[in-house]
Formats: sequence, structure tokens, C-alpha cells
Amino acid sequence: MACLPITLQIPPANRPAAVGVYQRYKAPFLEKISGAKSKDLLVRDEDVQVLHGFETTQQARAYLKTDPFTADVVTALKPLLDAAPDVRIYQAA
Repeated sequence: MACLPITLQIPPANRPAAVGVYQRYKAPFLEKISGAKSKDLLVRDEDVQVLHGFETTQQARAYLKTDPFTADVVTALKPLLDAAPDVRIYQAA
């Protein structure tokens, strides 16, 4: 299993809109993205984090290049961000 956490610097006033973006794209992610296993949202005091689960790290990397991510999710979140997202990929042991 691979994990793709994306940490977002979103001010508290913009967080409800960010939650809306997450809710809008969760089902299509799970239904249509190759290898997608899970998608969870953590709204923390310091930031917002989206945790994506995949079968493999290759599928996680490939997702970052898909139209649903680059055209839909990134476009919807861009006006809400205070900084560039921190994107990482981990392989579960």
C-alpha cells in the first residue's frame, strides 16, 4: 500500500470551501483513479491534509499527472491556498 499525503496551508476562513472541494472529488477519485483505495481529510489547527491511499507508489505518482488532479482539484484549491502544497509519497512497510 502507498500513501500520498498532500498538506495544504489554507487559512481558517477558506477551510469550509476546501472541505467542499474534498467532498466533491472524493467519490470520483475512488471510482475512477487506477489503484485508488482511500481518501481521507484531516483539518488540523496548523493546516489541512488530504491522505490518499493507493495500491502502489507508481499509481500514486501517476495520479499527480491526471486531469482530475491537475485540472479539477488543483484549479479548485489554488485560490484557497496560502502556500504551495507539500506533496509526498510513502510506501507502507
